[in-house]
Amino acid sequence: MASTNNEHPPVFSAVSSSARQLFQLLRCISFATKAQVQITEEGLRFTVEDSRVMQGLAFLEKTLFTTYIYSPVLAIDDESDDPEVPTFQISLSSLLETLQIFGINEAKDRWSGRDPAYGGVTGTLARGGPAAAFDNRTLGMAGICRLNYAGSGEPLCIIMEETGVTTTCELVTYEPEMQSEIPLQREALAQKIIMRADWLYDAINELSSTSPTRLTIVASPTPPYFTLSSTGPLGSATVEFSKDPQLLETFSVPRRTVNTYKYPLIKAASRAMSMASKVSIRGDEQGVLSLQFLIEVDGGGVSFVDFRFVAYLPEDGDEDESDQRGSGLDTDGDLAYKSS
Repeated sequence: MASTNNEHPPVFSAVSSSARQLFQLLRCISFATKAQVQITEEGLRFTVEDSRVMQGLAFLEKTLFTTYIYSPVLAIDDESDDPEVPTFQISLSSLLETLQIFGINEAKDRWSGRDPAYGGVTGTLARGGPAAAFDNRTLGMAGICRLNYAGSGEPLCIIMEETGVTTTCELVTYEPEMQSEIPLQREALAQKIIMRADWLYDAINELSSTSPTRLTIVASPTPPYFTLSSTGPLGSATVEFSKDPQLLETFSVPRRTVNTYKYPLIKAASRAMSMASKVSIRGDEQGVLSLQFLIEVDGGGVSFVDFRFVAYLPEDGDEDESDQRGSGLDTDGDLAYKSS
């Protein structure tokens, strides 16, 4: 393998001047321990899933890196001239530990989620918000991060440099296991709502008081326009949103839709909710739910973290939920464009 590395340039290499940006974006999808990585000309795509009913996607655009070099290898056994897209699986937990090796301020508030506050890394922040999430006072992670991937079967190499100290970590890469994404039918959307992410974050937390197992989302062209309801062993609770443009920036709901999902899965997106400035909530006619979060990063740029959810399927004896369907995620979301 050493000779192969000498004869050919690495498939991918990149340098980031801020490891904390990479850490915080990937931390949003840390509800799973393994992630599937796809290297493209535009950036790095990290995907995680939970039992095929929830998927999270963090896309690290090449603009997040000071240097980004992608040298794809042509597929030998393929008649097409298109290059082979490198795809592999790594330990996400190990990658996060490496990225924060030089500086979480408080050891007890590590990436693993033991901290009660999802917004910032330190427990003193109830909700970080876009500014606090990437604040140097929150994360002592200003070191240089270098990424390198030589090719199929090779490890993903991460080199962290800060104040003359260099740490090198090689993460073993595995064959990808995910077959496909949870599909969202963008041409058949039943609802599209854009709102401030912190309001969704507050609503989800407000509903947690009943220890809920399910979350029902109702969108309607007539009042009440947008409703979140939870049910659990301690009772039920409901949060309603009006159609005020100051509250719901975009509201496109041609007909009433009712969809139910597992509350713990929606709750797993709380980190992204607390960090993002906006969220696009979309559902197709099959009930697939898409939550796409716009997160502001240093330098005035933005990044996106997406989640897709499959709806809860009612069993015999459950209440009539015939209109409740699934949910989904889409990487070509609406938040990249200004709504008119």
